[in-house]
Amino acid sequence: MANHPRFGESLIPLEDDTLAPQVVREMLLAGRKCGVGPMAGVAGAVAHFVGQDLLPFSKDVIVENGGDIFMKSSEKRRVAIYAGSSPLSLRIGVVIRPEQTPLGICTSSGTVGHSRSSGRADAVCIISDNPTLADAAATSVGNHIKSRADIEQGLRLAQRIEGIQGVLAIVGDAMGAWGDVELVGIE
Repeated sequence: MANHPRFGESLIPLEDDTLAPQVVREMLLAGRKCGVGPMAGVAGAVAHFVGQDLLPFSKDVIVENGGDIFMKSSEKRRVAIYAGSSPLSLRIGVVIRPEQTPLGICTSSGTVGHSRSSGRADAVCIISDNPTLADAAATSVGNHIKSRADIEQGLRLAQRIEGIQGVLAIVGDAMGAWGDVELVGIE
């Protein structure tokens, strides 16, 4: 970023850089697919590349990076969704089946954490084969959800991003989901 400050600051997609490392190129591509700057995919990218590097050493790898997860699992897993002060926070989750993995489960919020968001969703969770894409898509969809009335619009946006398997959006006590998302109550 010292040589390319726009990379770290841009809130809009940037062009490809064929000389950049693969992780940077993945972030640039995810940003272009989702209509956001490349840093929107950074946590998912780190989880993705670390997870891929660990796969030769274990059949089960879970890398969590601030709400962005790379997962390869030989058994069914439940992932709880943290949604800040929402009454649904940590009470709803998604089931991940072994045959779905490896994949990314990435969550963005306009009310929790330090990440930049122009939305007000308590949680937008995206599932994709590509964790970098899942992270950028969670940011993009989250940016469009300003209130519970926008949940449906956010779900439609996620459907248009090629490579997204499913989405879960939470605003207060309202929730919407689309795609290959198996919901589960968490006690």
